Amino acid sequence: MTYLGLDLGTKTLGISKSNGVIATNYQTLRHDNDYDYLIAELGKIISTLKIDKIILGYPKNMNNTESNMTHIVLEFKEKLEKKYNIEVVLEDERLTSKISNNVLISGDMSRKKRKNVVDGVASVVILQSYLDRNNRK
Repeated sequence: MTYLGLDLGTKTLGISKSNGVIATNYQTLRHDNDYDYLIAELGKIISTLKIDKIILGYPKNMNNTESNMTHIVLEFKEKLEKKYNIEVVLEDERLTSKISNNVLISGDMSRKKRKNVVDGVASVVILQSYLDRNNRK
């Protein structure tokens, strides 16, 4: 099974991929709130990589309440499922940006460079979390 991991941010979409064992960074798309553009670009990726399932980061506040971004992600999920008839699984993404930044800092990456790759790394964390939990079953 081939997976796509997604971290939808306010300006970018971090994308990772996996064959079911290890998640790796694939690319980051800038979208400036043009979600239709993202849906179209993801269609190309789904087709090229022959994706079976998408794991989408589900943003919630630390107290488990929903935010404005939570509703955007739910709408994005629905559009993806309708357009490509593919299963989209929501994965809790709380703390993924912090984890990603810590990984990049430990790799001695500058703040400016981190800003450009943090969503891609966050998508890897999201996808790997899903894989680790489901591979233990």
